[in-house]
Amino acid sequence: MYGKGLKPLSIATVALLAIGLSLVFFYAPIETDQGIIQKIFYLHVPLAIVSLVGFVIGGVFAIAHLRSGNSRWDAYSYVSIHISVIFGVAVLITGGIWAKASWGHWWVWNEPTLVSFLIVFLLYCTYYPFRYAIEDRDQQARYASVFAVTAGAFVPLNFMAVRMAQSLVHPRVFATANGGLPGSMMLTFLCCIAAIALLWTTLVKFELAAKSASGQVKRLRRVLDAPTGAPASRVAPEVS
Repeated sequence: MYGKGLKPLSIATVALLAIGLSLVFFYAPIETDQGIIQKIFYLHVPLAIVSLVGFVIGGVFAIAHLRSGNSRWDAYSYVSIHISVIFGVAVLITGGIWAKASWGHWWVWNEPTLVSFLIVFLLYCTYYPFRYAIEDRDQQARYASVFAVTAGAFVPLNFMAVRMAQSLVHPRVFATANGGLPGSMMLTFLCCIAAIALLWTTLVKFELAAKSASGQVKRLRRVLDAPTGAPASRVAPEVS
């Protein structure tokens, strides 16, 4: 079930990414102060936004798991957080490149946007050792869901705190008292957000399909490896 529709979704993702990159390099103007390096903004910021939203989505799935006890929601939560952490790594890498080109340093500790994202990223990095430190699968899923809900609630609070801070370099891309991006830049930015969001969705769906297929193979192997004469084991149905 997870693999259904994955091919057209992948094609749409590649097409939208191609459109976004075309707009970045051939439509959006070069920023006056920072020059060509500013174009990394169209990758760095959408990755950060989608990553943070993905963490919150993982928390929403965790709530569904706690309410229903259905392991499917736990799988959704785990994969959402997993892909968002990977995107978080990309955020830190692109942010470091941008910082080095703009400020001459790979990291600036007095930039609240950078530091706050690092805090969220490190928080979610503890999700894995916390989860796998618990041997019982049911307890593991429940405690991991509680963690995902708590951490997911922290993300918007952190975002609001950053918005109230005085950012040193990060632009306010939407309408504020200081203005926003010009029309051509805004269009490019929104297209890149849509492309990165579609990429996140595709990767989540792909990982869920891969985990589902791997689980079915393991169950079949257990059935085939069962001793002769032993009671037949029932292969669990595919997670819907």
